[in-house]
Amino acid sequence: MVIGHQKQWQFLKQSAELGRLAHAYLFSGQEKLGKRKVALEWISLLFGQDISKKLHPDFISIEPQASPSAQASTGKKEIQISQIRELILKLSLRPYLAPIKSAIIDQAHQMNEEAQNCFLKTLEEPKGQALLILITDWPETLFPTIRSRCEMVKFYPVPKLEIENYLADQDISKEKAKEIAKLSLGRPGIAIDFISNPQKLENQKKIIKELIEISNLPLANRFQYAKEISRSGNLREILEIWLNYFRNIFIEKCSSPDDEQIKEYSFSKLKNILKQIQNTNFLISTTNVNPRLALEILMLEL
Repeated sequence: MVIGHQKQWQFLKQSAELGRLAHAYLFSGQEKLGKRKVALEWISLLFGQDISKKLHPDFISIEPQASPSAQASTGKKEIQISQIRELILKLSLRPYLAPIKSAIIDQAHQMNEEAQNCFLKTLEEPKGQALLILITDWPETLFPTIRSRCEMVKFYPVPKLEIENYLADQDISKEKAKEIAKLSLGRPGIAIDFISNPQKLENQKKIIKELIEISNLPLANRFQYAKEISRSGNLREILEIWLNYFRNIFIEKCSSPDDEQIKEYSFSKLKNILKQIQNTNFLISTTNVNPRLALEILMLEL
């Protein structure tokens, strides 16, 4: 079931019905919006069967994996040229059961330079009947030549009410549904994570509590906290929670500017904080930046 994104779904569905399929599509938008879910539903529609629950000989899924290079020691994953070469080989074969071959390249921004150059060739000279879907949070990191050869489909946060309605259908209480919908900030994937793993919700509350406490402490304490979380394996998750927290404050300030709890934050300060969190997350996600140094710069804004 797709939560929200009805305009995108109708566009894709009509493209299939009219036989006007592009060779490649680029699904872009924040993490956990449901881009992959929409891609799987669409391919299932094209194949005439659900591909999300079992392997299909005409469907290929590519995801980042640990690099054998020095980057592997940092824990950074990437999509390597060997994966793209294997993809091209599989796409060159005739479909076995479905009318076309199809592939999803998840976190496409993690393709290294060699992989992007190799992938560009198959976009310039597509072979056989194949449908490619690139999914990314950071489309700007892909070569402009790759972006220009893809049909762009942008995804946006889902209205809170739609998420609440979905949660109500899952027998979640009205009060709990409102809380989860608010904390998920328009991203259905986060809401689903919360109901499938309640500990994630409690963990998010704990991280927000720590953030509130650390933002009121001297700079030396904030730097120490930056040092501690830079070594954690869930740094991107922490930054996403911070981003959601300050976005909620920004939204609440627009509707209730005199609220005492948020009065200390001016609009300009909130904009600077949001920009710095996004920049820090981008650098950590796409480069080999020193996480501790990036976090210390962020701490100066809090």
